[in-house]
Amino acid sequence: MRITSCGMTDVGVKRTNNEDNFLINDELNLFVVCDGMGGHAGGEFASAIAVNTVEEVLSSSDTTPEIEAAREEGSIEVSRERLRYAIRLAGKRIFEKALVEQEYKGMGTTCLVLMVDGGNAFIGHVGDSRGYLIRDGRIEQLTEDHSLVNEKIRAGLLTPEQARNHKHKNIITRSLGYTEDVEIDVQVRAVRRGDRFLLCSDGLSNLVEPADMGESARSLSPQEAARALIQQACDRGGDDNITCVIARVDEV
Repeated sequence: MRITSCGMTDVGVKRTNNEDNFLINDELNLFVVCDGMGGHAGGEFASAIAVNTVEEVLSSSDTTPEIEAAREEGSIEVSRERLRYAIRLAGKRIFEKALVEQEYKGMGTTCLVLMVDGGNAFIGHVGDSRGYLIRDGRIEQLTEDHSLVNEKIRAGLLTPEQARNHKHKNIITRSLGYTEDVEIDVQVRAVRRGDRFLLCSDGLSNLVEPADMGESARSLSPQEAARALIQQACDRGGDDNITCVIARVDEV
């Protein structure tokens, strides 16, 4: 497996600090984007804990009863369970840190993880940071926002157009850190040569259309595309921190 990747983050136009964090670990084919919440120190700290914990767990041989039970179902289920455990442990650590240090009370973070292993892409997420797949000239959103407006869309109470400018669009319904445990969505996709995965915080997805993301990721190198997309978000207001990670599968 050979993957070319690039990640970039920017404070944006209107914020003074950056609460986003991202990770690229080429040895593990591991890519993470986290968008922190909870004030100047809290959000940045929470997203850093999440990024570091996910990398720590997925680079170790640590196991749990759930991971051992998954071995009966094969390697795909083991990888799925390891990813779920890594994200869940990150949330537990954030929650426990906020309990003992009052300055971090209420901190939390989204967490979006892509791990490519054995010809498969494992995507785990909590919150509204998004993962996309660009394949055969089309862009597909892989993740579903854990947000109030998305729940209203699914219930037929809002259209996607109404949700775009809704006053509650930034309210998320799942995140790491607000509770000791949280449900983690994990899916598996077989990868193909030429696939491009794009992970981003909502500072990008709220301002740049998926079609524009797909065009940049498809026609530019990962580094050029990440730079161009962040610039587009800044040009369109840049009202939040902006983080973008692009991974291009060059060889399977």
